[in-house]
Amino acid sequence: MFINKKIAFLGAGSMAEAMISGIINADIIPRNHIFVCNRSNDKRLQQLKQTYEINAVTQDKLPFKDIDLMVLAMKPKDAASALQSVKHVVQPHHLILSVLAGITTSFIEQHLPAGQQVIRVMPNTSSMIGESATAISAGTHTTQQNVTLTQKLLKCIGTVYVIPEAQMDIFTGIAGSGPAYFYYLIEHMEKEGIKSGLAEDMTRQIIAQTIIGAAKMIQVQSETPAVLREKVTSPNGTTAAGLAALEQYGGGTAISQAIKQAANRSREMSTQFKVNASNFSPIQ
Repeated sequence: MFINKKIAFLGAGSMAEAMISGIINADIIPRNHIFVCNRSNDKRLQQLKQTYEINAVTQDKLPFKDIDLMVLAMKPKDAASALQSVKHVVQPHHLILSVLAGITTSFIEQHLPAGQQVIRVMPNTSSMIGESATAISAGTHTTQQNVTLTQKLLKCIGTVYVIPEAQMDIFTGIAGSGPAYFYYLIEHMEKEGIKSGLAEDMTRQIIAQTIIGAAKMIQVQSETPAVLREKVTSPNGTTAAGLAALEQYGGGTAISQAIKQAANRSREMSTQFKVNASNFSPIQ
């Protein structure tokens, strides 16, 4: 699948790089059709240019009239000022994709020309290897054609789910932040393996393969996670002992609270941006 579009990333952080890497690995957009810029870090731009052989320029050098897809990938706290800086060069044909956690499509639409097409995107860092769980939510003026285009583009970095924007906060808590939860779990499992004499590299690979196997079981089996858990758990066996410890020390509660707190933070960020929006004048 090939998309004959030009795409520009406004922001050059880890999420922008993950998406760029995924797009290039999938060979879905030519390298010379990919642009990345940031506010002032020329060293970072040169690093991305050399690594991925793409166009790395300052924002004032972006060929805006030739760009089809514009990805907002700066830090969320810089969103309002970034939108102010581009609102006079954004054109009707531009499709705006935002990967900014906690920032709604309505906030973005408010700060761009009337009728601008905006899609909110929540990938995760597994984009870099084409294994992201990515959600998209269309703004008020976005056509179904551009929703489909965005799905095609983002499939190169993983699986894409179209959801109502009202569900984006909980998706962020589960999938956007989710990889960090698993890395945290792996850290602790790894420490115990090493303490007991397993080699560090081997321990890490054992844990990774265990997680991969469990995830694939969920994908290919019809049973619920609870049923699969019960099948692994023999009465008075090793797994039962481990699960009892998780229950005793609040493992399930900790997971639930991690998701809730991340989702709540996403909602808080949305509220903060709504409040702060009064400091910026939307286009009339």
